[in-house]
Amino acid sequence: MRKTFLPALATLAISTPAAAHIVADPGKAPAGAYQVVRFRVGHGCGKAATTGLRIELPPQLASARPQPKPGWRLTIERDGERVVAIVWAGELPDEQFDDFAILAKLPAEPGPLYFPAVQTCGGEEQQWTAIPEAGETGVSHPAPVLVVTPTDGQAESHHH
Repeated sequence: MRKTFLPALATLAISTPAAAHIVADPGKAPAGAYQVVRFRVGHGCGKAATTGLRIELPPQLASARPQPKPGWRLTIERDGERVVAIVWAGELPDEQFDDFAILAKLPAEPGPLYFPAVQTCGGEEQQWTAIPEAGETGVSHPAPVLVVTPTDGQAESHHH
């Protein structure tokens, strides 16, 4: 049994690099908090290095500030005063991973926040932008998500 299991496991590991995706860390945070959210890039596109990452910000965020990365160019896209997207441009070899961080003021209302992401690898793009319908699981190329959770004192915080 072990002999058939290990090759099957190796085949599964080799055949699913496209299943790896950009994730938001942490996956959950309390409503109304100032939260550092890290977007983890675990691989390039195929064997190509990641040369850019664009993260779209949900409109529910009260504010968002990116963390600069040494050696990377940072662009903040705005619609008036609101930050709508953050773009990092540089080079991350395919065999390495890295985190790209923002500091955001989370909304007071609990629920999922989706951050559609576009990973650029030279002339190629990987779209991590799929947002599941209610009740849907396992979408292809999912957008990073942060679940805003209720706080214990959420009811009292509305009176201050």
